[in-house]
Amino acid sequence: MEKLITIQKKENLNAVYCMDEKGNGGANHQYRILESEDQPYNKKSNICLNIYFQNGPRKLEDSVHGVLDADLLEIVRHRLQGFQQGDFATETNQEALNHIEKALILLNKRVEDRIARSVLGTNNK
Repeated sequence: MEKLITIQKKENLNAVYCMDEKGNGGANHQYRILESEDQPYNKKSNICLNIYFQNGPRKLEDSVHGVLDADLLEIVRHRLQGFQQGDFATETNQEALNHIEKALILLNKRVEDRIARSVLGTNNK
């Protein structure tokens, strides 16, 4: 279990850990989010969430099926849209939302390119 070095350094509510070795594609596929040990109310670093990412081509039966990066970005996008429609709308939230939407557009461009080349769901480049 390896604790991630995060961009946010102060007042982290949670700690994020990588739980596996690098796998298919050169990335890790299992993460765990724990309550940060730095919080005064913390009792025992309770698990908030385990995340399992897709590991292997989606068309192969022995691949480990899991969430995609885009799935998590869509959740964050939805939350920021909600904040922007409520009392917590800010310029920084809007800028973050714009960047997340751009990231989703680029990830989708990759999928569409792989579909056009008939390599989506395979280990082919």
